[in-house]
Amino acid sequence: MLLVRGRAGGTALTGTIYERGERSPEFSGAPDDDAPYVWVCDAFYEVESGGTEQTVGEETINIAFESPMPRGFETRDAALEAAEGHVRTQFVRLGVDRDSVEIEVIETTPDGEGGDWEDPT
Repeated sequence: MLLVRGRAGGTALTGTIYERGERSPEFSGAPDDDAPYVWVCDAFYEVESGGTEQTVGEETINIAFESPMPRGFETRDAALEAAEGHVRTQFVRLGVDRDSVEIEVIETTPDGEGGDWEDPT
């Protein structure tokens, strides 16, 4: 299992790549079990009212979440590339410069052991 975390503006977003042999979440829209790599992460965008307040940089904004859109990939490299792009895009949607997003990839196990993973909540 790989955690792909982006940090920018004083906040972070972490998604998960499930690797071959690991059980990815099962829900409506989840990719076929045949995909060797599955990326799952929240998606969000800024809204004028409602949603959840989030501080990004020195500004407090309202964000709304979309349903996670899991995607299946044939290779680890393709999954990592898509994951990094997805995380950067979420920050761009909030007005953060794409190049200022720091990406970190953390290898861990489904039970959280074997890496330096910390619960982002």
